[in-house]
Amino acid sequence: MIGDEDKEKVRQSTDFVQLVAETVELRQRGQEFWGCCPFHGEKSPSFKVNPNTGLWHCFGCGEGGDVFSYVQKRENLEFPDAIRYLADRAGIELVEERGRSRGPKRNRLIECLAEAQSFYATMLMRGRGEGPDSARAYFSSRGFGGDVCRRWGLGFAPGRGALVRHLREKGFSPAEMMAADLALDRNGRPSDRFYNRVMFPINDEMGRPIAFGGRVIGPKKDTAKYVNTRDTSVFNKGKHLFAYDRAKETMAATGEAVVCEGYTDVISMHENGLTNAVAALGTAFRLDHIKLMERQRVNRIICMFDGDAAGQRAAERAVQFIDKTTAELRCVVLPGGQDPMEFLAQHDASELRSILDEARPLMDFVFDKRLFGVDLGVPGQRVAALGEMARVLAPLKRSVVMPEYAERLAATLAMDVEDVKEAIRQAPESSGDDSAQRGRSSWNRAAGRGPAMLPRSNPRFAESQARAVGADLPARTGSYGDEVPVEAYDYLPSEAHDEGYAPAERLAYGSAPSYIPQLSEADRRQLEAEGELLCALAAKPETARSYAERLADVSWADSRNEAMAWAMLSTPAGASPAEVVAAAAAVEPEAPRILSAGRVMSEEGMGDYQKLDLVVDTLEELSCARRVAAIRAKMATAPDEEQNALLAEATRLQARANELRIHLSSSVS
Repeated sequence: MIGDEDKEKVRQSTDFVQLVAETVELRQRGQEFWGCCPFHGEKSPSFKVNPNTGLWHCFGCGEGGDVFSYVQKRENLEFPDAIRYLADRAGIELVEERGRSRGPKRNRLIECLAEAQSFYATMLMRGRGEGPDSARAYFSSRGFGGDVCRRWGLGFAPGRGALVRHLREKGFSPAEMMAADLALDRNGRPSDRFYNRVMFPINDEMGRPIAFGGRVIGPKKDTAKYVNTRDTSVFNKGKHLFAYDRAKETMAATGEAVVCEGYTDVISMHENGLTNAVAALGTAFRLDHIKLMERQRVNRIICMFDGDAAGQRAAERAVQFIDKTTAELRCVVLPGGQDPMEFLAQHDASELRSILDEARPLMDFVFDKRLFGVDLGVPGQRVAALGEMARVLAPLKRSVVMPEYAERLAATLAMDVEDVKEAIRQAPESSGDDSAQRGRSSWNRAAGRGPAMLPRSNPRFAESQARAVGADLPARTGSYGDEVPVEAYDYLPSEAHDEGYAPAERLAYGSAPSYIPQLSEADRRQLEAEGELLCALAAKPETARSYAERLADVSWADSRNEAMAWAMLSTPAGASPAEVVAAAAAVEPEAPRILSAGRVMSEEGMGDYQKLDLVVDTLEELSCARRVAAIRAKMATAPDEEQNALLAEATRLQARANELRIHLSSSVS
């Protein structure tokens, strides 16, 4: 767990506007910065960042929150990892709570790896470069001269304890070397992990070395051709991609990523201007790799597979991800069985670009490869082909796209579609990538395929609204009959209160679940006014304090809103907007999301007091109406001696409501 002190230290060290501006073109409007939302397609800016409150919100998709929720969504990270991501950017060493394994500090490992990269590069440049097996001869044979080696930080690991000696001289301990997987423990002494290998540094997305890939040179004997750094606290081969730090900008600009099979292929493509190429790191292509590319809003992923059986198997493994990404998966096999490096050595980059432009849909490639040579006139061959294709499609057996592919296969094999579907259902899932199964449930929720789907409403908040207006709540089940995990939902956005819509109607189920009642127009308007007031308190805390006396008489529709309002008003005079937001978050964890959604304080053409008058007048008018309705209900059963007092109070409140209504009408006109 990460402590609150570290969390706030990271928040305060992050320039939120600069962070967002890395991927969004922002224009300043008053105290806010506006741009097109990075999380959904739009042409008119509806996305705002307020550096004073530390909040963001998109009025198009309803998403919003603080800097951590922004990083979670942009980088596809869990909350603790979002904090660690920002801490790394800011150079902050987090003090994790006791109970976790305590090895060398993360920043020390990265420094150790950077020093190792520098050492390997020096060893390459100092080498004699003689003989066919030398490191420089290896790179030269692939067209990588000194300039390319320097640009990519390529190097040579001599072994024989040379790196360990060097790192010791630089002040790194054996524990740090081994934690970074640069050294092994041999009989109680550290020994170089890489020996007689050309070295390819693997960087994180900020360009810092976090691992290495080493290719042996010279006689192979029983030595593995490639050896990669094992998983460490700073590196996970299933979640990182070679050259992602260099390719991400082009990915974001073009919406396309190209996945190669080797380091030299990627380098060759980048050096020839195809700078959206990456490679997996000694592991099969995984869902986490796709999610990493999706951070750059990639909508087209081209896999460059070898034309041999291994390439076909790789393509078939990738089939399992088709329904788990919004990106289109396509496939390219270069002519003559060449890899990209070989192809570019003989052809212009424009020819490879043309081939990439004609990349085939992944499933088309798999169908054609697997069914090539099948004699459809021979029943036995058709049955065998069905068995093979059923195993390929088995990872999709629970997917909504399975019927489409089953119908296609049935038409190709001239079989009954129900028989094909049953064969797929019965086929074992042997993709070998457990990350697909781990990611399936979360992806289904995010894509709207299950009872925990997100993104625009919050049953927990809807329930509190319903209780506030006295509605009964039936048992909580979703439209699929499963219990609804309310933690998965977002807070209800203000645009859900548009005329003609009850909040429940904006749930991602497509229709209101039975357990969320319809709210009256007055209740919806008051909840919206409460939300606008909370946002005003966050954006202009000192200005809003002058309204505290009027707010004391408000009858709140949602007790959470009331708790946040008084927590914010109770902050010391002079508290910054960020500190006021933190006070609200202390009583309501969803506060950052709620407080980011206000519209009124972002409007131009009115002063802050005019805007607050509008919000508070609206809220007080609606509150008076609520209190009048409550008094009238009470009068039906109150003793006679209380009737006059109740009637007098109702009359006073109604007069105040009428006064406010007239004032609001004149203000709007």
